[in-house]
Amino acid sequence: MARNKTMGIRHCFDGGNVVYHLESGEKFTALHELIHKASVFTGIRDREAFEESVISREKLQSTGFGHGVAVAHGRSNDLSSVLIGLGVSRDGIPYGSPDGEPVRLLFLIASPQKTNLDYLQALSTLVRVIRDCSLREILLSALDEEEIEKTIRSAFSFSLERIACSPAT
Repeated sequence: MARNKTMGIRHCFDGGNVVYHLESGEKFTALHELIHKASVFTGIRDREAFEESVISREKLQSTGFGHGVAVAHGRSNDLSSVLIGLGVSRDGIPYGSPDGEPVRLLFLIASPQKTNLDYLQALSTLVRVIRDCSLREILLSALDEEEIEKTIRSAFSFSLERIACSPAT
Protein backbone atom coordinates (compact mmCIF):
# COMPACT_ATOMS: atom_id res chain seq x y z
CA MET A 1 0.00 0.00 0.00
CA ALA A 2 1.38 3.41 -0.95
CA ARG A 3 1.94 5.94 1.81
CA ASN A 4 -0.26 9.02 1.62
CA LYS A 5 2.01 11.93 0.67
CA THR A 6 0.63 14.08 3.53
CA MET A 7 0.18 11.46 6.26
CA GLY A 8 2.62 12.92 8.77
CA ILE A 9 1.43 16.53 8.58
CA ARG A 10 -2.31 16.21 8.13
CA HIS A 11 -3.11 17.56 11.62
CA CYS A 12 -0.71 20.48 11.90
CA PHE A 13 -3.37 23.02 12.90
CA ASP A 14 -5.68 21.12 15.22
CA GLY A 15 -5.62 23.56 18.14
CA GLY A 16 -3.27 25.42 20.43
CA ASN A 17 -1.09 26.59 17.58
CA VAL A 18 -1.58 30.34 17.78
CA VAL A 19 -0.26 33.01 20.12
CA TYR A 20 -2.49 35.93 19.19
CA HIS A 21 -0.25 38.71 20.42
CA LEU A 22 3.49 38.23 20.78
CA GLU A 23 4.74 40.77 23.29
CA SER A 24 8.41 40.56 22.38
CA GLY A 25 9.85 42.94 19.84
CA GLU A 26 13.10 41.00 19.33
CA LYS A 27 13.62 37.86 17.23
CA PHE A 28 15.07 35.45 19.79
CA THR A 29 12.80 36.46 22.67
CA ALA A 30 9.81 36.20 20.31
CA LEU A 31 10.84 32.65 19.43
CA HIS A 32 11.20 31.85 23.15
CA GLU A 33 7.77 33.34 23.82
CA LEU A 34 6.15 31.33 21.01
CA ILE A 35 7.75 28.07 22.13
CA HIS A 36 6.58 28.57 25.72
CA LYS A 37 3.12 30.04 25.06
CA ALA A 38 1.77 27.98 22.16
CA SER A 39 0.25 24.89 23.74
CA VAL A 40 1.04 22.85 20.62
CA PHE A 41 4.66 22.72 21.88
CA THR A 42 3.87 21.45 25.40
CA GLY A 43 4.50 17.87 24.25
CA ILE A 44 8.16 18.69 23.77
CA ARG A 45 9.67 17.63 27.10
CA ASP A 46 12.98 19.41 26.53
CA ARG A 47 11.77 22.71 25.15
CA GLU A 48 15.09 24.37 26.01
CA ALA A 49 16.96 21.97 23.70
CA PHE A 50 14.34 22.54 21.01
CA GLU A 51 14.65 26.31 21.46
CA GLU A 52 18.41 26.03 21.15
CA SER A 53 18.05 24.14 17.85
CA VAL A 54 15.74 26.87 16.53
CA ILE A 55 18.06 29.68 17.62
CA SER A 56 21.16 27.91 16.27
CA ARG A 57 19.43 27.54 12.91
CA GLU A 58 18.34 31.17 12.98
CA LYS A 59 21.89 32.34 13.69
CA LEU A 60 23.10 30.55 10.55
CA GLN A 61 20.66 32.46 8.36
CA SER A 62 17.45 34.33 9.00
CA THR A 63 14.29 32.41 8.23
CA GLY A 64 12.42 35.63 7.48
CA PHE A 65 11.39 35.35 3.88
CA GLY A 66 9.71 38.72 3.41
CA HIS A 67 6.23 40.24 3.34
CA GLY A 68 6.14 40.24 7.14
CA VAL A 69 6.55 36.46 7.44
CA ALA A 70 9.19 34.19 8.97
CA VAL A 71 9.18 30.39 9.13
CA ALA A 72 11.62 29.34 11.84
CA HIS A 73 12.28 25.67 12.43
CA GLY A 74 14.04 23.20 14.67
CA ARG A 75 14.16 19.54 15.58
CA SER A 76 13.38 17.62 18.74
CA ASN A 77 13.91 14.02 19.90
CA ASP A 78 10.59 14.27 21.79
CA LEU A 79 8.39 14.32 18.69
CA SER A 80 6.79 11.69 16.49
CA SER A 81 5.16 14.16 14.11
CA VAL A 82 5.55 17.70 12.81
CA LEU A 83 4.09 20.58 14.86
CA ILE A 84 3.53 24.14 13.69
CA GLY A 85 2.95 27.21 15.83
CA LEU A 86 2.16 30.77 14.81
CA GLY A 87 2.85 33.94 16.75
CA VAL A 88 1.28 37.19 15.63
CA SER A 89 3.10 40.44 16.31
CA ARG A 90 0.97 43.54 15.90
CA ASP A 91 4.02 45.84 16.05
CA GLY A 92 6.37 43.69 13.97
CA ILE A 93 9.72 42.17 14.86
CA PRO A 94 13.00 43.17 13.19
CA TYR A 95 14.05 39.84 11.71
CA GLY A 96 16.66 40.30 9.02
CA SER A 97 14.26 39.46 6.21
CA PRO A 98 15.47 40.04 2.64
CA ASP A 99 12.97 42.86 2.10
CA GLY A 100 13.82 44.51 5.45
CA GLU A 101 10.18 44.37 6.58
CA PRO A 102 9.47 43.48 10.22
CA VAL A 103 7.89 40.08 10.83
CA ARG A 104 4.27 40.08 11.91
CA LEU A 105 3.52 36.39 11.27
CA LEU A 106 6.12 34.19 12.95
CA PHE A 107 5.64 30.52 12.14
CA LEU A 108 7.64 27.85 13.94
CA ILE A 109 7.94 24.28 12.71
CA ALA A 110 9.02 21.58 15.16
CA SER A 111 9.95 18.26 13.62
CA PRO A 112 11.28 14.92 14.79
CA GLN A 113 15.01 14.37 14.37
CA LYS A 114 14.59 11.66 11.75
CA THR A 115 11.55 12.81 9.75
CA ASN A 116 12.78 14.80 6.79
CA LEU A 117 10.00 14.13 4.28
CA ASP A 118 7.18 15.28 6.59
CA TYR A 119 9.18 18.33 7.65
CA LEU A 120 9.90 19.33 4.04
CA GLN A 121 6.26 18.76 3.10
CA ALA A 122 5.07 20.93 6.01
CA LEU A 123 7.55 23.69 5.16
CA SER A 124 6.72 23.75 1.45
CA THR A 125 2.97 23.65 2.11
CA LEU A 126 3.18 26.45 4.65
CA VAL A 127 5.29 28.64 2.38
CA ARG A 128 2.93 27.99 -0.55
CA VAL A 129 -0.10 28.93 1.57
CA ILE A 130 1.40 32.03 3.18
CA ARG A 131 2.52 33.52 -0.15
CA ASP A 132 -1.10 34.52 -0.66
CA CYS A 133 -1.24 38.22 0.20
CA SER A 134 -4.97 38.13 0.97
CA LEU A 135 -4.46 35.25 3.42
CA ARG A 136 -1.76 37.21 5.26
CA GLU A 137 -4.13 40.19 5.51
CA ILE A 138 -6.95 37.98 6.81
CA LEU A 139 -4.66 36.48 9.46
CA LEU A 140 -3.47 39.92 10.58
CA SER A 141 -6.99 41.33 10.77
CA ALA A 142 -8.45 38.35 12.65
CA LEU A 143 -10.01 39.18 15.99
CA ASP A 144 -8.85 36.18 17.99
CA GLU A 145 -6.76 33.00 18.03
CA GLU A 146 -9.69 30.79 16.99
CA GLU A 147 -10.32 32.80 13.83
CA ILE A 148 -6.63 32.69 12.91
CA GLU A 149 -6.46 28.96 13.62
CA LYS A 150 -9.55 28.22 11.53
CA THR A 151 -8.29 30.31 8.62
CA ILE A 152 -4.80 28.84 8.49
CA ARG A 153 -6.10 25.28 9.05
CA SER A 154 -8.48 25.66 6.13
CA ALA A 155 -5.80 27.04 3.79
CA PHE A 156 -3.26 24.43 4.90
CA SER A 157 -5.73 21.54 4.49
CA PHE A 158 -6.82 22.78 1.07
CA SER A 159 -3.21 22.93 -0.07
CA LEU A 160 -2.51 19.43 1.28
CA GLU A 161 -5.58 18.05 -0.51
CA ARG A 162 -4.33 19.51 -3.78
CA ILE A 163 -0.95 17.82 -3.23
CA ALA A 164 -2.56 14.48 -2.34
CA CYS A 165 -4.74 14.60 -5.46
CA SER A 166 -1.91 15.54 -7.82
CA PRO A 167 -0.41 12.79 -9.95
CA ALA A 168 2.77 11.19 -8.64
CA THR A 169 5.93 12.48 -10.25
